[in-house]
Amino acid sequence: MAADTSSGDSTQQSIIINADAEQVMAVIADFPKYPEWVSAARSVEVISTSDDGAPKRVRFVLDAGVLKDTYVLDYEWAADGSAVSWHLVSSDLQRDQRGKYTLAQQVPGSTKVTYDLMVDLVVPLIGALKRRAEKAITDAALNDLKKRVEG
Repeated sequence: MAADTSSGDSTQQSIIINADAEQVMAVIADFPKYPEWVSAARSVEVISTSDDGAPKRVRFVLDAGVLKDTYVLDYEWAADGSAVSWHLVSSDLQRDQRGKYTLAQQVPGSTKVTYDLMVDLVVPLIGALKRRAEKAITDAALNDLKKRVEG
């Protein structure tokens, strides 16, 4: 990980992926393929798209052992392809989730991906535990994304 910072509200981590930003964003946007490379994803379904065809509302069925959740997220895509952000619409276990991937092309064939995540569960967690969980989620997500894009 290139960077790892946690604030009171969210966790942020970054990684360098050996691919152009467009390739990275194409993998991020291909939700139906998530179960192929996101270990906890059982199914991911695009419910609706925006006028330009970008996924707008997406349903996830997650099974991470002790944690099982079905949730829906709404997405907003930056017009220049440099970022995507989301927020929680509904969930069995989460009260709130807000996240963002920001892509910065370093040089041709190299992209810095920064992942910001804030999750608020229905069952309250002590702040330190919540940050640890968010860090584990962002760490796994970035490493899985890197493997998928570079694979």
